[in-house]
Amino acid sequence: MTELTLQNHRRTMWHFIPGLALSAVITGVALWGGAIPAVAGAGFSALTLAILLGMVIGNTVYPQIWKQCDGGVLFAKQHLLRLGIILYGFRLTFSQIADVGISGIVIDVLTLSSTFMLACFLGQKVFGLDRHTSWLIGAGSSICGAAAVLATEP
Repeated sequence: MTELTLQNHRRTMWHFIPGLALSAVITGVALWGGAIPAVAGAGFSALTLAILLGMVIGNTVYPQIWKQCDGGVLFAKQHLLRLGIILYGFRLTFSQIADVGISGIVIDVLTLSSTFMLACFLGQKVFGLDRHTSWLIGAGSSICGAAAVLATEP
């Protein structure tokens, strides 16, 4: 019984490898491209390049390889992206927060909250979007843009 469970576990792990490898290649190319001075000078960050590469691959190659890559790509999108955003937040130190002071923190919280609520309200009431889409737009507008939208998408 244990042998069968171990075999299933190995099979499940191998299911993630192609998609994780594809995600790693896209990440590596985007980081490399974003470090090129001419590319960075044109306003293209690694995040922008990763989104563009994902769009190109998603509309050209991915439809042929999605069965092999889907598990790892979904894992990267649902877990690794969120972990990356959390770790990115750790770059903010307590001394930086203390330098801003309580008034800066209150202003930041109010700005973030009001932007999120306004985006949700406008999305649902004015533009007729569903609640979930409005939340995605609110998260992207108030927090950090595309990475927040991708992280909050189910």
